[in-house]
Amino acid sequence: MYSILVVDDEPNYLVVLSELLRDEGFEVFTAPSGKDGMAQVDEADLDLIITDMQMPGMDGLQFLDAIKEKNSNLPVIMITAFAEVDKAVAAMQAGAYNYLSKPFSNDELLININKAIHHYSLVKENTRLRKEMFDRTGYSGMVGKSKQMQQVYELIEKVAPTPSSVLITGESGTGKELVAKAIHFNSRRVDKPYITVNCAALAENLLESELFGHEKGAFTGAVAMRKGRFELADGGSLFLDEIGEIPLALQAKLLRAIQEKSFERVGGTTTLNVDVRIVTATNKDLKEEVHKGTFREDLYYRLNVIQLKLPALRERQDDIPLLVEYFVNSMAVRLEKPDLEIEKDAMRLLVSLPWEGNVRELENTIERAAILCDENIIRSEDVQPESLGSDKQKAFGRELNLEQVIPAGAGLNDVLYAIEDRMLNQALDESSFVQARAAEKLGITKSLLQYKMKKYGIKKRK
Repeated sequence: MYSILVVDDEPNYLVVLSELLRDEGFEVFTAPSGKDGMAQVDEADLDLIITDMQMPGMDGLQFLDAIKEKNSNLPVIMITAFAEVDKAVAAMQAGAYNYLSKPFSNDELLININKAIHHYSLVKENTRLRKEMFDRTGYSGMVGKSKQMQQVYELIEKVAPTPSSVLITGESGTGKELVAKAIHFNSRRVDKPYITVNCAALAENLLESELFGHEKGAFTGAVAMRKGRFELADGGSLFLDEIGEIPLALQAKLLRAIQEKSFERVGGTTTLNVDVRIVTATNKDLKEEVHKGTFREDLYYRLNVIQLKLPALRERQDDIPLLVEYFVNSMAVRLEKPDLEIEKDAMRLLVSLPWEGNVRELENTIERAAILCDENIIRSEDVQPESLGSDKQKAFGRELNLEQVIPAGAGLNDVLYAIEDRMLNQALDESSFVQARAAEKLGITKSLLQYKMKKYGIKKRK
């Protein structure tokens, strides 16, 4: 049963309207003033509010503003006198669903009520589905429950409803595009387009056309008018990935489009106006690029209204088991291997690795292992990532005289265990057991050091 609150300072009108709505099967609450109406908003789970415009104390517009602060999606139908149409228009601009001028028919009222309630039901269902998706996999497929990722989620939740530009920073493979999607799909623009452009993927002349479109004959090959990404994103969000790669010559036109919300297509003279929310991402230090003269300072500050920095995977190793489980389950579906699983030793190895390529490298490692593993069981030997065995490591290995340091007949696991245990203890001793300094000596993260200390049973000596 849908619940409706009717607010009016005329008792007879409340009675008549309440009876009509109850006869139509609605649950009806009434209030004689805006102040009393707000008390009902706080106490009841409402689907619609119908309120008179003219009331003593808190009038209809003030009541509407108070409602929208509590629940911006809750529909409000304003009842006005014929001479109050200008106020009704103001109410629509302030977020009212619709207004009806007295006198109006019961049919007109019921049509508006049913439309408003249906719209609100869709909004609530959309919100529920988004929350369900987040509870299952994080924002837009983001996975992680670590403190660092909780901070990311909280920041997304704060910035998503705003129109402000967002600059997402972080190493390659940390999931910057997923954050951009999360910002859009948790914003008020969720029903509008989400358009992406990779600024590093196109040459300068092609990138300008991609962003702003072109007119027929603007250049060789422009055989027809083509809309650009700014135009296609009108009303929604435009994600500019790898913004640090955009050519300096094109930055001025991009700045103007963002500042003035207008531009011309390549080869065109007509100015087009758009309403676009800009989200950008980079793995570069844009402030350093500004100092070098390769990135405009005014554009940097225009893009960097809110900065959201993504942690590297090695900084949130507690999330690795969750990510591995997520990727294994995904590959089981994609590769039609429903019994795909991963051994505990393989999982332990994955947690201990540095992941220079971050989440993308981890995903690629799991995909490769899922394809190549035997008996649909991912084992330790299946999950050696490409980042292991760098040129520096290989050169060190070639220079090392194994016969001088390894006893004859020693097994690989025994040697690795002994060397790692020795190096850990030595670094901790030299650092007076200050873990951050020991980790720096070893060239690993503090969290990885703590994992290895637990693995080898190393405790601080008294």
